[in-house]
Amino acid sequence: MEATVSMSWYEMESANGDALQNLNRCKNLTSLLIGSNFKGETIPQDAAIDGFENLRALTIDLCPLVGKIPIWLSKLTKLEILDLSYNHLTGTIPSWINRLELLFFLDISSNRLTGDIPPELMEMPMLQSEKNAAKLDPKFLELPVFWTQSRQYRLLNAFPNVLNLCNNSLTGIIPQGIGQLKVLNVLNFSTNSLSGEIPQQICNLTNLQTLDLSNNQLTGGLPSALSNLHFLSWFNVSNNDLEGPVPSGGQFNTFTNSSYIGNSKLCAPMLSVHCGSVEEPPDVMKRRHKKTVLAVALSVFFGGFAILFSLGRLILSIRSTKSADRNKSSNNRDIETASFNSVSEHLRDMIKGSILVMVPRGKGQPNNLTFNDILKATNNFDQQNIIGCGGNGLVYKAELPCGSKLAIKKLNGEMCLMEREFTAEVEALSMAQHENLVPLWGYCIQGNSRLLIYSFMENGSLDDWLHNKDNADSFLDWPTRLKIAKGAGRGLSYIHNTCNPSIVHRDVKSSNILLDREFNAYVADFGLARLILPYNTHVTTELVGTLGYIPPEYGQAWVATLRGDIYSFGVVLLELLTGKRPVQVLTKSKELVQWVREMRSQGKDIEVLDPALRGRGHDEQMLNVLEVACKCINHNPGLRPTIQEVVYCLETIVEPLHVQEQVHV
Repeated sequence: MEATVSMSWYEMESANGDALQNLNRCKNLTSLLIGSNFKGETIPQDAAIDGFENLRALTIDLCPLVGKIPIWLSKLTKLEILDLSYNHLTGTIPSWINRLELLFFLDISSNRLTGDIPPELMEMPMLQSEKNAAKLDPKFLELPVFWTQSRQYRLLNAFPNVLNLCNNSLTGIIPQGIGQLKVLNVLNFSTNSLSGEIPQQICNLTNLQTLDLSNNQLTGGLPSALSNLHFLSWFNVSNNDLEGPVPSGGQFNTFTNSSYIGNSKLCAPMLSVHCGSVEEPPDVMKRRHKKTVLAVALSVFFGGFAILFSLGRLILSIRSTKSADRNKSSNNRDIETASFNSVSEHLRDMIKGSILVMVPRGKGQPNNLTFNDILKATNNFDQQNIIGCGGNGLVYKAELPCGSKLAIKKLNGEMCLMEREFTAEVEALSMAQHENLVPLWGYCIQGNSRLLIYSFMENGSLDDWLHNKDNADSFLDWPTRLKIAKGAGRGLSYIHNTCNPSIVHRDVKSSNILLDREFNAYVADFGLARLILPYNTHVTTELVGTLGYIPPEYGQAWVATLRGDIYSFGVVLLELLTGKRPVQVLTKSKELVQWVREMRSQGKDIEVLDPALRGRGHDEQMLNVLEVACKCINHNPGLRPTIQEVVYCLETIVEPLHVQEQVHV
């Protein structure tokens, strides 16, 4: 029997003593999550430490432990996930890490590591070929995991392929062998002292979604072939000494100039620095020089006075601006509240300080909310108030003194991704206001924290009602399920068709459909989706979706699409019809989609329906919805209906007037 131990934030002590000695007695231990403990202690260095040979996931982050990366970790040959981030580890990165043949997630960021990046690190087998993924135990990957406060992954298979070495003191060059890590999703070498050029081989990482090389001492140009990385959603090379043109086309048309600041020799229209033409031969340049020297001399003579006059005005302007900036910096120490219409201005002026922005929604909007109010309402984000978690962060229940309740989503900021994702979400949510979308009341930036302020939904999620209610009285009858399906469909239709540009949800599932007191459905978490640009570029941000809801085509290319959302919504419809989970973790049961297809192929459509719903006068309606759901889960994306067609079909299913809803709470 596999065992998981999650004891993060337990304030454990004695990393060298009783803690590890007691834990290693559990021979079946596969996941050990003990971050935010052992404050300032030394990480055990004894090479004789054993007992963790079956460990698949180990996180000892946010402690901060001192010492070197211990040699005893090299014996954990089954290790797949290793997180030692946010400690005070010193020394060099050991070359033996590549001997951990199953390791696909390595995060040793925010330590005090020195030396070169070992070439052996470029030989990690799991990051070189997708074929090696067959060596992983799928049952282990389906285990639920409670991650740290700042990062939540509900299943281990939600982890991307990661190599994160940021915020250390590493020197030397980026090894050319980097091109071997062809299935890498996240590469973060930022905030080190790396030098030399960006190797051309980095363009071989065609599965890369995050590339951060900022805050180093890199020189040379940006490889033009970077524009071929179609899945790249985060790119940052700021604060280096790079030169030449910025790649164009593909994803590079979506990155802002913040990705390049601090490189005065880079040129691109977005940087207001136009790249010069190719240099002419010396003899041509000499002839051109003779023809223009007279014109230049005359221009200098007649323009000199104007230049001096303008220069004087510029100096006065700079002095005035610096004075104003000093005053503004002083004011930014306080938390401010702004109207949403001035978001971009405040983000520019106050991103280093604190800001709370409320989105105008009229009646019922919380007034004069501050960051301190949020802290008090969540008891300083106490774990007791956690009501949801996912790969993007935690959701807390907040109770205000006036009696109002809010849901505060605390986004992850530790991997340097959140500023861009956060901005994208705010931009999307500011435009998306619909009766079947979870209302966004505002957001807050406080230091490294990114908070989203939502309405609190009294009845939780559809997932809770279908799968987590043991009380027989907590039962959703068919009219209520149909009502939820229609509402969720309308919300999804709004973001697909009314929003401009359209928004791909990327993670449609029953836990992202929330219910208010009257069981009206609200689509949640759609704002984390990347926006679909007017031209059809391939856009995605990270490994998308949740096990059981992921369209089959995402297995060939992680490209989030509107038709992918339709597949996932079809799975939700099957959940409503059958009462079954999409995937039964750690059982031999078939996935829901496969089971439904097999039952229908045998003419057993009626047996697909939830036994608790059959024979209550709704069988015909349910079979009609089953037909719609099966069109949504078609293997061929092109044959799936649009969400408008799905909603139309659902709306034509009208409940007889004599039928009353019977929801017991």
